[in-house]
Amino acid sequence: MNAPSAARRQRYLGEAGLIALITFLSAFVPLSTDLYLPALPGMALYFDVSADLANLTLILFFVFFGAGTLLWGPLSDKYGRRPVLLIGLSIYSAASLACAGSWDIYHLIAFRILQAVGGSGAFAVATAMIKDVYDSRSREPILAFVQSMVLISPVAAPVLGALLLKFMSWRGIFWTLALIGVLALAGAVALQETIDQRYTGSLLQSLGRLQVTAKNPAFSSLLLLFSLPSLSSMAFIASSSYIYINGFGLSEQVYSYYFAVNALGLVFGPMLYMRMSRKYRRRSIIITCFAAISASGLMVSIFGGFSPWMLAIVLLPATISASCVRTPGVNLMLEQQREDTGSAAALMSCFGIFMGSIGMTVISLNWGNTILILGVMNALVGLACVARWLRISQKPYVTQVPERCSALASR
Repeated sequence: MNAPSAARRQRYLGEAGLIALITFLSAFVPLSTDLYLPALPGMALYFDVSADLANLTLILFFVFFGAGTLLWGPLSDKYGRRPVLLIGLSIYSAASLACAGSWDIYHLIAFRILQAVGGSGAFAVATAMIKDVYDSRSREPILAFVQSMVLISPVAAPVLGALLLKFMSWRGIFWTLALIGVLALAGAVALQETIDQRYTGSLLQSLGRLQVTAKNPAFSSLLLLFSLPSLSSMAFIASSSYIYINGFGLSEQVYSYYFAVNALGLVFGPMLYMRMSRKYRRRSIIITCFAAISASGLMVSIFGGFSPWMLAIVLLPATISASCVRTPGVNLMLEQQREDTGSAAALMSCFGIFMGSIGMTVISLNWGNTILILGVMNALVGLACVARWLRISQKPYVTQVPERCSALASR
């Protein structure tokens, strides 16, 4: 595959460096959440607060992260991707340091919100940059590659977080996140602008493009469908440390290994999709994945409480399937917008995070059996997605998008 024109203009990064930066920016959600998951129970004890209050550092991060993308996405269409990155990453790095110095849970929550707003700037433009640089036929393999690399973060982050806790307190987690922010900021400094045509309207008009994009029925119908799996997957992230550490009595380090087992499924999902797409149609792959999420949820409800290994095994099909459908889902949504790419990417990020926040809120309630609720959530999400996909998968805006491209293989 020939290097795209925007990538050739990357004097300092080059095409490989640009993909690496996009991957790094796309990983800000798992890095900012999964790295400190092993510390959550300990943080609740340190501040002498309930698990529900400690979980607000996670839930509100997602809420404001999603809201922040709605600001940064349209602004990147008007002012460019690079300025948004420089401002957002500066805020993220400073807020991470402030989190490390928090003296009570309420200040930590406030600084986490500020961290979320800054980090959302990086996340908002990452997907938009992919569309800036790659055309329709080469985009899906690039998306699969980036997502596979990004999803290594949920595997490595909890293990690294648990390892850091052996040598430092939970504050060291946020020092590490500050360093991550500075490294990303250095990449943004080296970046040359990827957007060719900027929106020429006023600032308010630029923000109004969110509404225009959301009113596109083809885009909005796909947005709702492919955001639903975030509800159950984020519920697991929010509850995993309590299930494994408090419920099964595992140490923080051993918990991180169990979490990594399911996180490996996230990495495997995009690669599985690209392999399956060589033999099977997109429509069949997606419906199979949604059905697998539902079946996995049923098994979690029945067998998940027996042992930590059993829970990890029966939840794995849902994890792989939710990751597998993300690649075609993102490409289908991007294809519905000829312009306003930043706004489209912002809505995709925000709505997925919004659904995830709902899932985390639901699972954080005082349930008698958290594992059972987690299984029911997966089963219901899978069924809802199957029903929705059967209704829209024959629409022209779905069937007219190219099935796949082997461009990445020729690189």
